[in-house]
Amino acid sequence: MTNMTRRNFIQSGTVASAAVMSAVVLPRHVLGGGGYVSPNDKINLGYVGCGIQGMRHMTMDILPNPHFRITAVCDPNRISEGYIGGRENNNWVRDLINDPHWAEDAKSAVCGREVGRYVTKQYYAQQSGGSPAAVALGEYLDFREMLETQKDIDAVFCATPDHLHGVVAMRAMRAGKHIISQKPMSNILDEARQLRDMSRKTDVATQLFCGVSYSTDAHLVGELLASGVIGTVQKVVCVLQGDGPGGMLNPTDTPPIPDGFDWNLWTGPAAERAYHPTYTHGVFRGWYDFGSGSLGDTGTYTFYQVFRALGLASPPRNVQATRSEFGWTFSENGRSRQPGNASFPQASRVSWEFAHPAITGATIDLHWYDGGITPPDDEWMAWAENGDSLLPPDGYILYFGSEGMILCDHMGGNPKWKRYPNRQEFVVPALKSPFPIPEIEQFVKACRGEAKSEATFESAYLFNETILLGNIALRVPRKKLKWDSENFEFTNSDEANALKFRKNRPGWEL
Repeated sequence: MTNMTRRNFIQSGTVASAAVMSAVVLPRHVLGGGGYVSPNDKINLGYVGCGIQGMRHMTMDILPNPHFRITAVCDPNRISEGYIGGRENNNWVRDLINDPHWAEDAKSAVCGREVGRYVTKQYYAQQSGGSPAAVALGEYLDFREMLETQKDIDAVFCATPDHLHGVVAMRAMRAGKHIISQKPMSNILDEARQLRDMSRKTDVATQLFCGVSYSTDAHLVGELLASGVIGTVQKVVCVLQGDGPGGMLNPTDTPPIPDGFDWNLWTGPAAERAYHPTYTHGVFRGWYDFGSGSLGDTGTYTFYQVFRALGLASPPRNVQATRSEFGWTFSENGRSRQPGNASFPQASRVSWEFAHPAITGATIDLHWYDGGITPPDDEWMAWAENGDSLLPPDGYILYFGSEGMILCDHMGGNPKWKRYPNRQEFVVPALKSPFPIPEIEQFVKACRGEAKSEATFESAYLFNETILLGNIALRVPRKKLKWDSENFEFTNSDEANALKFRKNRPGWEL
């Protein structure tokens, strides 16, 4: 088949195959491959996304792992240099392939499809003592072509921008492939729900990166809460320090598309628009169409820990947000500040209300602050009594209970507790929860049918739903939106209901 990445393929073969697959969900052993992977076999990975995040995982987690074998790499960008903050990627590549001079003059992270191919071939050749040219490796611009033509793939690794997570994961599951994806599940609420529902129907392993094992002692917060040291939890405050990834307006100039970059494929299911570099690399997170803001990024790690610690099992009843109203527009003449509605805000506060999991009729309030907006002093000053005013520099979580507070960093690590004044002494029992195994190892076990991940699409959906509800509230600010999760609707806002969906471009349907 030729011209696989052109519009004629997008509107013909892919649409037809997607329609057939959407009509019936077949188990993996029918689709090919034989279901879960034998412990004696390597897990063949189709690697989708060779950008900065993708190359980090490739060099640090996947290539050195003896359980995996990358058999295909896919990215619409041939080769590029990312933002300055990703230069450490180049050091990891140099260490992995034992080449201290690789990309030594690069001013930023070097990434892209050809980089993924080169690094993979070099590493496997060095491990086997053979030639890189002898390493079998598929190379694709379009992940849909990869899934359609390369049948040796057991699982898909998705490290694309947020707007592609849903379609990559769904197409992988429909093809009977295990799927591990960067967070969030999707930047569109309806797509996340569809992924949850599909994961229930298939027997493939699913896993979301959400910081399951990123903090060495985050798993102990739940035990502290269960011990009763702070009494009944009433409120949780989550603060992300620093600026968020938003605050941008659509650019007005139209620079040329870089050589080797298929902008149409990168845009994927989102609406067509002219290329601009302010949409790509790490900047994509700030745009409504391509990212999911601070909540979908760092908030995924935070909310995974909060939901696990509290044992929250039901969706929020309502959500309300306030936000900064101005953003920056970019052009050949520089940038200017004005109101806009194309990206997430630079600063925000979002609040949700949940039914209390332990007390009938009571509620737990969950608050999120970012971009320099901080809680009122009375929400944390009690912690500062007795001279203990130090807060984690990147962000923190504060659990407020009827008897005291627990403070930890924004990923649940380094938990500390305090009782309110004049409370009886309390002895916390010995904490004994085992440290969760690393996320990559969880995925290996899931692919082999040995154990489910702690963050399957089904189990991760609830906090993803909460995050995406918050992002919708940021686009309908100040209004308290009442949420009926069972019927999947806001009961008091047509504007909010419209934001649950995206009309994907032809060929990019789930």
